[in-house]
Amino acid sequence: VRLQTQPKPQPGQPQLYSGTFDCFRKTLVGEGVRGLYRGMAAPIVGVTPMFAVCFFGFGLGKRLQQKKPDDILTYPQLFAAGMLSGVFTTVIMAPGERIKCLLQIQAATGETKYSGPLDCAKQLYREAGVRGVYKGTVLTLMRDVPASGMYFMTYEWLKNILTPEGKNVSDLSVPRILFAGGLAGIFNWAVAIPPDVLKSRFQTAPPGKYPNGFRDVLRELIREEGVASLYKGFTAVMIRAFPANAACFLGFEVAMKFLNWIAPGL
Repeated sequence: VRLQTQPKPQPGQPQLYSGTFDCFRKTLVGEGVRGLYRGMAAPIVGVTPMFAVCFFGFGLGKRLQQKKPDDILTYPQLFAAGMLSGVFTTVIMAPGERIKCLLQIQAATGETKYSGPLDCAKQLYREAGVRGVYKGTVLTLMRDVPASGMYFMTYEWLKNILTPEGKNVSDLSVPRILFAGGLAGIFNWAVAIPPDVLKSRFQTAPPGKYPNGFRDVLRELIREEGVASLYKGFTAVMIRAFPANAACFLGFEVAMKFLNWIAPGL
């Protein structure tokens, strides 16, 4: 978020952060280890229901397209089911993302307006009501709907490719699940980064700066910093994407096997 929202430097001045590792170093030196986790309380509170709703939405999207429970869906159908999961998660994600972004940039600007996630939510609600808390919802949808489609379609595709001939996809080994999940995360973020940059800029902008929403943000970014600015933070996102999503899908597969074991007919 700090890379995505750093201001354009004045002529002759260097950028605040020259890249991912420079941002990491400066954050660590200036704020300590806690600075690396700034603004994470809001996403952590929402992460369990968010992923529950995400996988529920994907399952529902598959069922809506199946005539019989054992019907095998095409990859475009899996993509469509994944997109539905992105719609479901936005309700939870949008306010958490708004709070996270505001808390992550305030230390870099030197201004401490919010003492924590709850204080940030209260101030946003006091200033602009529910709309203030949910600012950036359209951009969150633009990020998560296509990215979630890519996420689940890629995971199912890789699982099928990695399943040995004559074996069932449900018996895939842990290393193969980790690889499929991690790569699905990379494909997910390859789609999600441009709208994520727009979302971060829009959610952290002063009120009234972008009256036409994401169109104003897009025009400003391309005019002042070029098309490459839509991929700010690419390295940081990709470093996180593989291990985080590998763990996510492994957790899901283990949880499903456990639930099927204790309640096979549920």
